[in-house]
Amino acid sequence: MEERANLMNMMKLSIKTLIQSALSLGRTLDSDFPPLQQFFVVLEHCLKHGLKVKKTFIGQNKSFFGPLELVEKLCPEASDIATSVKNLPELKTAVGRGRAWLYLALMQKKLADYLKVLLDNKHLLSEFYESDALMMEEEGAVIVGLLVGLNVIDANLCLKGEDLDSQVGVIDFSLYLKETQDSDGKQDGGITAVLDQKHYVEELNRHLSCTVADLQNKIDCLEKTNSKLQEELAAATDRIGSLQEEQQQLKQQNELIRERSEKSVEVTKEDTKVELDTYKQSRQGLDEMYSDVWKQLKEERRIRLELEKELELQIGMKTEMEIAMKLLEKDTHEKQDTLVALRQQLEEVKAINLQMFHKSQNAECSLQQKKEAISSFEGKTNEMMSAMKQMEERLQHAEKARQAAEERCNKMKQELAGRLDTCQQQMSQLDSKCSTLEKELKSEKEQRQTLQRELHQEKDTTTLLKTELQQMEGLKKELRKLQDEKQQLEKICEEQEQALQEMGLHLSQSKLKMEDIKEVNKALKGHTWLKDDEATHCKQCEKEFSISRRKHHCRNCGDIFCNTCSSNELALPSYPKPVRVCDTCHTLLLQRCSSNSS
Repeated sequence: MEERANLMNMMKLSIKTLIQSALSLGRTLDSDFPPLQQFFVVLEHCLKHGLKVKKTFIGQNKSFFGPLELVEKLCPEASDIATSVKNLPELKTAVGRGRAWLYLALMQKKLADYLKVLLDNKHLLSEFYESDALMMEEEGAVIVGLLVGLNVIDANLCLKGEDLDSQVGVIDFSLYLKETQDSDGKQDGGITAVLDQKHYVEELNRHLSCTVADLQNKIDCLEKTNSKLQEELAAATDRIGSLQEEQQQLKQQNELIRERSEKSVEVTKEDTKVELDTYKQSRQGLDEMYSDVWKQLKEERRIRLELEKELELQIGMKTEMEIAMKLLEKDTHEKQDTLVALRQQLEEVKAINLQMFHKSQNAECSLQQKKEAISSFEGKTNEMMSAMKQMEERLQHAEKARQAAEERCNKMKQELAGRLDTCQQQMSQLDSKCSTLEKELKSEKEQRQTLQRELHQEKDTTTLLKTELQQMEGLKKELRKLQDEKQQLEKICEEQEQALQEMGLHLSQSKLKMEDIKEVNKALKGHTWLKDDEATHCKQCEKEFSISRRKHHCRNCGDIFCNTCSSNELALPSYPKPVRVCDTCHTLLLQRCSSNSS
């Protein structure tokens, strides 16, 4: 809670100083503007607060570009920002892409809208932030409301040529202290709050120093690889230099051979002339000498041609070395691109694994529910089987009774064979008893058949009940999902109502500020700030300025007056304290204040 409160106070101060300094300048802001740089540093700390650490095959990764990528899915208007950030070739880390995304959103004047979309979908942010992070609590909504005021500012930020990957932002409290010194006594509490945040800022600086150390280690690794490549380049350049030196030596040797051949040719010509004049008779000897000289010339020409061929081969070797160096550079670039692609593929595989894990958990839950339903149905079927066994036992008892009756009848016939006349009545009675027993047996058989039919019907009903139970389970799951969605929608409605109330308060405050800013803009458009060199006389009394009569600017109209004509002071919308105003502006402003109050 203390960290969130400190970050929110620092965000309020940075936004206030940025708006005041931008309005005092009255022009579009660039990336070198110090209050704008401090605002981005504080916003980056707010977005990094409570971030979860993600483990990759390179190491632990903790960047705020992950939640910003969700804006493209939730708000299709932000797709242009995401594509332009991804197409920038000089951005190689997630931190640099996140900073470029914030720059572009501020230039579009939609930074507050995009962050509000993220806060409306906190169930997605929970993948990136802890539960007590600034973006997951009410302070995040307050910061989004403060960012609405930045829509007044026009910014023109150049992303090309800036090293956004390796920038380390440190909060400069001198800017906030200057602004608080110029404000009223109400803002003295802000200075004490900033001074109380010293320990928190020191911890932030420690974290930043740790990140700087990690970046320096990465830079050392890159420097080592660069040094290896430079050594290879140096070796290649040495080889090229040695080849060039050999080429120069071969050229010198060729020139020497040419000079020697020319000298030898001249000498042979002179000798031939002398020999032709003196020794016409020894013509055969001269012919032999001439043939020898001719052979030497041919050999020298052949040597010269061979040397030229060797020179051409060396030139070809040099071109091949240059082509090989270019191919090595292309290979290094392609390997870097493949590394980036592999990282993206790893992130996609991780997301797919998470989805498959959630699906397997849901399938296991449904299997457990089905097993419970099957166990209940098995218990019912066991009860039915026990009832069937009882009925079969009854049937067996009835058959035993019938057999006993038949045995008794046979005994009675044997005993009463001689007493036929006297026992006919008893026989008739016994026949009637047998007929009743047979009827009972028939009725029991019919009951058995009916019981079997009832068993089949009950089996069919059990199958129907199983299907109905499965349908009921599906309906219960749908009911639970609908109840959860209803609760989520109620929570979202409550949060949106609270956000609308807060936005109404912020809009009312921003409307009041906009009216003040419009008055300032009207005043600035209507009057220009005169330079000291342009004015030599007071505009009202037309007296010439001198060492004793000094120049003074009117803070409302921008013209130059003397001390007597600009001795009044009033509080303007652009200046919280009372400032110097000329007599005419003083009367006009007093009339405007009286009309507004009425």
